[in-house]
Amino acid sequence: MSSINPTELELNEETVIKINRVAKVVAGGRRFRFSSLAAIGDGKGHVGLGYGKANEVISAISKSKENAKKNMFRVPVINGTIPHKIEGKFGAAKVMLKPASPGTGIIAGGAVRALIEQAGITDVLTKRYGSTNINNIVRAVEVALRNLQDPVSVANRRGITIGEVFS
Repeated sequence: MSSINPTELELNEETVIKINRVAKVVAGGRRFRFSSLAAIGDGKGHVGLGYGKANEVISAISKSKENAKKNMFRVPVINGTIPHKIEGKFGAAKVMLKPASPGTGIIAGGAVRALIEQAGITDVLTKRYGSTNINNIVRAVEVALRNLQDPVSVANRRGITIGEVFS
C-alpha cells in the first residue's frame, strides 16, 4: 500500500480527540506532561491518526497533528457510506462499522465520530464493544477503516464484474 502525501491534499480542520495530563513524581513534587490524540482528513476518503506528547498542551497537539499527517491512509467511500460491514479490534476494544442508507447520518460516539467525520463518511452505523479506553477505540476504528475493501479491487481480484460483487 502506497503512502499518501499530505501536502497534495486539502486538509479539513483537524480534530483533537483526547488530551491527557500525566504526572511523574520526582523529589521536588510532580512533573506534568500532556499527551494528545488527533485525527486529520480531507473529507474525501483520506484520514490520518496521530499521537503526540510534550510538556505543554499546544506542543502536544501540534505533535499529534504532524504525526497524523504522516500516518494518512485511504478509505473507500461509496455514496457517503462504507462499502460493507466490518469489525476492527485493537487490544480489548472492538468496533463494528455498518453501512447506512443516505440520510441516516453518523450514529457513533465521540471518539469514533471524530475519525469517521474526517474520512468524509456521512452515513454509517457503529457499535463499540469491550474496552472504553479512547486510545484503543480509535485504533480499532483505524484497523477497521484500513481493512475496508474497495468493490472495484475485489471484482478485479475475483475476475468478475462490479455488479456480481454485490449480488
